[in-house]
Amino acid sequence: MVVQVRISEGVLWVGGEAYPLRNIAHVGQRVLEVNKGAAWKRFSIRVLITLLAGLILSAFSDTLALIVILGVTALLIWRLVTVLNQPPLHGLVINTSGTQRDAVWSTAASEVAHLVHEITKAIGHPDSAQMVINVAHAVQGDYIQQYGSGSIGKARHDGSGDILAGK
Repeated sequence: MVVQVRISEGVLWVGGEAYPLRNIAHVGQRVLEVNKGAAWKRFSIRVLITLLAGLILSAFSDTLALIVILGVTALLIWRLVTVLNQPPLHGLVINTSGTQRDAVWSTAASEVAHLVHEITKAIGHPDSAQMVINVAHAVQGDYIQQYGSGSIGKARHDGSGDILAGK
């Protein structure tokens, strides 16, 4: 997915979202990384449950129990590898009028760092800045924060703009 970031006539455009440069108080970055410890813990618990279910099934049929254990374990290994291979996500954070927004997410740290640098330069010269940057490694997906005081449940993100809380 490609997200276009454009600065023209004193306005920062991220996809369809507009941020007047004069209202931007802070530009920064955020990084989201996979919690590998939690992934391994989930994997271990699920394998133990699979083995227990396999022991119960072995009372009825040894062959069926072996097939279920091997099939489910293969699926669990595939899911673990998929989670562990996810790249970190780098987000462009913009603060306006006391509100923090995650403007765009990318798997490439250099794209977000370049955006922060260019937007900061444009804030210093809001009327003369003209620029278009295509964020080629923009991502979309879900952002889930379940623990702690900042719990939002499940939220959808489409690569530009802030996240939308789900129900």
